[in-house]
Amino acid sequence: MQNLDAVKTKWLEAVAAAASAAALEEVRVKALGKSGEVSALMKGLGALSPDERREAGAKLNAVKDAVAAAIEARKAALQDAELDERLKTERVDVTLPARPEPEGRLHPISQTIDEIVAIFGSMGFRVAEGPDIEDDFHNFTALNIPPEHPARQMHDTFYVQGADGTGGPGGKLLRTHTSPVQIRTMKESKPPIRIIAPGRTYRVDSDMTHSPMFHQVEGLVVDETTHMGHLKGCLIEFCRAYFGVPDLKLRFRPSFFPFTEPSAEVDIGCSRKGGELKIGVGDDWLEILGCGMVHPKVLELSGIDPARYQGFAFGMGIERIAMLKYGIPDLRTFYEADLRWLKHYGFLPLDVPSMTSGLTR
Repeated sequence: MQNLDAVKTKWLEAVAAAASAAALEEVRVKALGKSGEVSALMKGLGALSPDERREAGAKLNAVKDAVAAAIEARKAALQDAELDERLKTERVDVTLPARPEPEGRLHPISQTIDEIVAIFGSMGFRVAEGPDIEDDFHNFTALNIPPEHPARQMHDTFYVQGADGTGGPGGKLLRTHTSPVQIRTMKESKPPIRIIAPGRTYRVDSDMTHSPMFHQVEGLVVDETTHMGHLKGCLIEFCRAYFGVPDLKLRFRPSFFPFTEPSAEVDIGCSRKGGELKIGVGDDWLEILGCGMVHPKVLELSGIDPARYQGFAFGMGIERIAMLKYGIPDLRTFYEADLRWLKHYGFLPLDVPSMTSGLTR
């Protein structure tokens, strides 16, 4: 058998001389590959005597291990050198301007609806929805609104079908409030009921504080024991959480709505000093919503026994409370699709409100 020390030296020098990964791979194949020199010597051990085979085999394994170790070490050195070379050529210009922030924003109405759902969701309310195109029964009759009521007239309501100005039976219209969702829920569900119904509503009106299409949220609770005290506590907690004023003052004034009895309008404390409106301070009052105990006739028309069940309901304009909280002066700007306005008043897409992560910017 030839001089193994010379074989070892030969291949160690070849490994050290390999200047690239490809050259190193070529050395590995010639030395340790299936037809390589060291592999060929290993195959020749069978022609030796047992004692010679044992001694030559040990030496050959030592040569094989030394060459393999040298190849791995050289491979790591070549990889490090390649990385150093890349780092020298691939540089980042830190003087480049920063990337602009994303232009997308959540509309204040979407944000406000999410805030409302988060607050009432923590109280156990679920969200209910209904169609924008309603019939006369769900929009008026089931809510104890008589045929001669002004709200049924064409100057207040968008009629789609049966536009006789009286809202006759079978007439179709764009819902004037989200109260029909309450009727549909009571007809389809059994008490106890606890829902809120946010959505679009439509009325013939347009100025600085009114829009032909706007958003409302209404709430409904029906069970055997609820009373006016529960209604007051629910609305007090909502207003204080939404406006972020722990000691916000609320005032309940007697009022009239055909679908509730007794009825009340809710005012929150504010200040108008210096022409600036501030929520939660001062001795002035600002109306924000209407509420009351569900009229027994509404329960009866919805298939619920008024002798056994009672409930309370409330409703408010989403644009109105958004304007108050975020200082938006004109309702019409909500629908002008002005990206500058949305960038100023909008919210980042991941700024999702909840009772744990916060309800404001």
